[in-house]
Amino acid sequence: MECKIMPADTIIADLLTELHQLIKQTQEERSRSEHNLLNIQKTHERMQTENKTSPYYRTKLRGLYTTARADAEAECSILRHALDKIAEIKSLLEERRIAAKMAGVNSDNDPPRKTMRRGVLMTLLQQSAMTLPLWIGKPGDSPPPLCGAMPASSDYVAKQGDKVAARVKAVDGDEQWILAEVVSYSHSTNKYEVDDIDEEGKERHTLSRRRIIPLPQWKANPETDPEALFSKDQLVLALYPQTTCFYRALIHTHPHRPQDDYSVLFEDTSYADGYSPPLNVAQRYVVACKENKKK
Repeated sequence: MECKIMPADTIIADLLTELHQLIKQTQEERSRSEHNLLNIQKTHERMQTENKTSPYYRTKLRGLYTTARADAEAECSILRHALDKIAEIKSLLEERRIAAKMAGVNSDNDPPRKTMRRGVLMTLLQQSAMTLPLWIGKPGDSPPPLCGAMPASSDYVAKQGDKVAARVKAVDGDEQWILAEVVSYSHSTNKYEVDDIDEEGKERHTLSRRRIIPLPQWKANPETDPEALFSKDQLVLALYPQTTCFYRALIHTHPHRPQDDYSVLFEDTSYADGYSPPLNVAQRYVVACKENKKK
């Protein structure tokens, strides 16, 4: 029996339909739980009015809280399922983007691709930072590698299409850290091929693993996983605003909410103290500096 492979567009459409149903289920669960939470509130109000905690109220509250916990777990399960669907959709879209890019690179008949306008590129980088998923672990779970400031495992290999900080030689011979996209990795040579994100594939570099730093794959939640954030005065590499280059910086303040950015002080000799005023940089574009000592 021949197995037919469904086109990516059909799979994405099916996943979006499933996601829509999960969102509806989430709202239904939330509406049901709100009724129970209202009963809990009213029961506490009656207890305060009567100024006593009778066995009746204790039994009633125990039942209401048990129901509330079950409702919360059911809603959490649906939300996690929805997040899995979103991750599948993003993965398929990324695979399609990479396939289209490689087809364009390998085609001799198509005209040369135009370089992306800088304003468009900056907008895409900002959107990429905003849509970086937030790590939401179960109670007792520790943040995984590449969540916020958590480093990659020693044997980690970035996948094709992943964004990384790459140390390359500039035109003037100096070395700098740039934002790049992984093209391939050779296990025989332990080297990456990466494209400069600012050149739309025109500038390709072959680099050893020590010249590559993977970017975070999840944002860290300061409220639940503060250990996955860089600490104040820690030396990092951060993407300078409106550029595609990473520079050394000190953490000024870390995010206080999941959607917040870092505030960093970039090394800058034009200022008396050697550092720029605080600038905001998204979690996605802040990585550990391999040079641990301050200059």
